Amino acid sequence: MTTTGPLSVVVIGNFDGVHLGHQAVLRQARALADARSLRCVVLTFDPHPSEVLGRGSPPQLTTLSRRIQLLREHGAADVAVEPFTMELASWSPERFAEQLLGTRLGTRAVVVGGNFRFGNKRAGDFATLQQLGTRLGFEAVAAEVAGDADGPFSSTRIRDAIAVGDVGIAAAVLARPHRLSGVVEHGDARGRTLGFPTANLGGVEEMLPAYGVYAVRVGAEKGVMNVGVRPTVDGHALRIEVHLLDFDGDLYGQQLDVDLVAHLRGEQKFAGLDDLRAQIAKDAENARKAL
Repeated sequence: MTTTGPLSVVVIGNFDGVHLGHQAVLRQARALADARSLRCVVLTFDPHPSEVLGRGSPPQLTTLSRRIQLLREHGAADVAVEPFTMELASWSPERFAEQLLGTRLGTRAVVVGGNFRFGNKRAGDFATLQQLGTRLGFEAVAAEVAGDADGPFSSTRIRDAIAVGDVGIAAAVLARPHRLSGVVEHGDARGRTLGFPTANLGGVEEMLPAYGVYAVRVGAEKGVMNVGVRPTVDGHALRIEVHLLDFDGDLYGQQLDVDLVAHLRGEQKFAGLDDLRAQIAKDAENARKAL
């Protein structure tokens, strides 16, 4: 088998979130690579296979660029992002193993979950990978499953928590706060007229939490964020608005990375702008306490 690059331990997965379970698998793969003087490579796919196959993809926890950054931070020497296409989906398990794992990545060991499926119509499983590895010169290794009293760490657990606004549970499984990244756009300046100027985020790709108010951090800055349709003002357009508690400056056009620290309250409709202004002041005070 001819390879086109350095020999590798390859770990395959989507790794959305790079949560505690993913981090355990990366440690396992990195230890295996170090013991054999191989490089540790993550093989992931973009876009999500379910999206290409017409099944719809789950809400995204991390952007691709953020995922690559986190994978490197947690042990990957390299991240191979394979474009997932209908052509790739049509490959047989044998072609997948020979062309992608063998020739392109120089695989000497591959770490996958016990329910890993690959190849046309998901024809290949872990046993198939073991058999192909025997022929092609690599070992198939079952990934460790990490968890706690509530079960295995998983992206589904995180999404379920975010969906109801429980960003604390999400952060516990992620080992960091859930992050929203977006570019500050011009809004209607409603927050400024209320005495609390906000940065309106656009282009956010990550999963949004339940509508409501959250204590957040933007780098070293503390803030309070509202996600929702502003029922007191208009009740239609979805807005993601961040007020930085101790900042006075122009943020238009800048990218903000907003880390969700605590859920403060759900979305509410108030009798008028005075009541809304008073509640925003309380939200800012509660955000300071939470942070």
